[in-house]
Amino acid sequence: MTTVLVLGSSQMVNAEESGEWKLKEDVETLWEENKQEEVPSFINGKLSDQRITSEKDVAKFFQANQAVFKLNPETELKFLEADVDNVGMTHYKYQPKIQNIPIDNSKVVVHVNQHNKIAAINGEFHPKAPAKLKEERKLTKKEAVSKAWQHIDVKRSEADQKIQSLTGEVFNSLEENAQLVVFQNNDNYTLAYRVELQFAQPSPANWQIWLNAENGETLKASNQVKEAAKTGTGVGTLGDTKDLNTFLHQNSYYLYDTTKEMDGVIETFDNQGGSQYQLPGIYVTDSDNQFMSESQKAAVDAHYYASEVFDYYYDTFDRVSYDNNGASIRSSVNFGNDYNNAAWVGNQMIYGNGDGDTFTYLSGAKDIVAHELTHAVIQETADLVYENQPGALNESFADVFGYFVDEEDWLLGEDVFTPGTEGDALRSLADPTAYNQPDHMDDYQNLPNTSEGDWGGVHINSGIANKAAYHTIEAIGANKAEQIYYRALTVYLTPNSSFLDARQALIQSARDLYDKETTNAIAEAWKQVGVQ
Repeated sequence: MTTVLVLGSSQMVNAEESGEWKLKEDVETLWEENKQEEVPSFINGKLSDQRITSEKDVAKFFQANQAVFKLNPETELKFLEADVDNVGMTHYKYQPKIQNIPIDNSKVVVHVNQHNKIAAINGEFHPKAPAKLKEERKLTKKEAVSKAWQHIDVKRSEADQKIQSLTGEVFNSLEENAQLVVFQNNDNYTLAYRVELQFAQPSPANWQIWLNAENGETLKASNQVKEAAKTGTGVGTLGDTKDLNTFLHQNSYYLYDTTKEMDGVIETFDNQGGSQYQLPGIYVTDSDNQFMSESQKAAVDAHYYASEVFDYYYDTFDRVSYDNNGASIRSSVNFGNDYNNAAWVGNQMIYGNGDGDTFTYLSGAKDIVAHELTHAVIQETADLVYENQPGALNESFADVFGYFVDEEDWLLGEDVFTPGTEGDALRSLADPTAYNQPDHMDDYQNLPNTSEGDWGGVHINSGIANKAAYHTIEAIGANKAEQIYYRALTVYLTPNSSFLDARQALIQSARDLYDKETTNAIAEAWKQVGVQ
């Protein structure tokens, strides 16, 4: 449970003591109810009289308010960057650390308004973190990666494949990374390696594995696969004809789009059921630039909708690909045998063809393609941890942007789900309960943080946040709502944000962009689902 309090000087700072750097009175703060004596996760209001023009000024503010934030900025925060957004606010981003080692899945952000005054502060604070870690690093990165492979019981050789792009780029279908971090479990902080293993064979995976850096013990592991310049034409899975951006190379036309305002490309592959080729597969080609055959339909849709989703983010938010830096967007269709899923696997999208009963070709739904590409955007922005409430927010924001891209109705996946049943869908923003999701905190499901428990119910409890989005859109319209949701995702949400943090992030985003009536509508939308 959480609560919002409006705090006066007696609880935050003595009026006599407050100087120009001191936190001011009557600011709005967000607390975890069981952590009342610690640090609020979100503070907004008039926070200081002093002008903030650099990260050095932010450090002075934290130094003057150590009693509130319980940290020394010199030793416990690493400055990452200062971003200026489209409304003129500056966002100073920090990485919490111990002994110069980052505390994983944590971020602190100080938001400064157009008048150079602090308007809000939010993120993950660690008042109980030790000054020094008890473990010593004895494992090398190479040893940590090796132990990670042992934990997931997959042979590295099965996942390690290479392919060459049209431009000569050679890339791996396997990505391995190991970073020394501080792993937090409640009040325990452990020196650890976070190992990332991304691959698609023998099955899609985006493993995150934390290992004790001293003894190699596995602290946590989770597979974070997030489910769900020529012009040619092609026929999609639903029989509709689409115009396609293709590329002529050695007398063949490729589903390879170089027309976008980015360094990368949009490219589409055929995995051929995974029987002959590892990911990404082989390029989808045609001799006359008319992609009309049955075997090409899934690729036509994946290629076309990836282009449309790119255009949506570029035209609506000026975002250049999912990483906002022009990364290539890669899709593989015909993945697996009757595979009833679509997924962002950390570096590309995969689409199954379905079994014909539960699903037909999953690339045939624009909102599913938008959902999966939004997972990529989330990975590059808020990076919401894929478990419990942050994971449910991850799923919900992907659903909500799926709606923004495809506003025909409130349903997700209705074009490809249960092809023999009219009007069926995967989920509904308007009525989550119709698809076995809760739509109010009274029905929140506390599930185990395991694969069998849907990582704490990320696909289940997302219905609550989805219903709040529905109420929001109904109240203020999609045009305002999409700007507010995008700002919350890219400016205010942090890796471990809860539902209440999301509510506050959306309210603050509405304050930044619009009027009080809009802000109140968002507060009311979340109140209707029991988050207040």
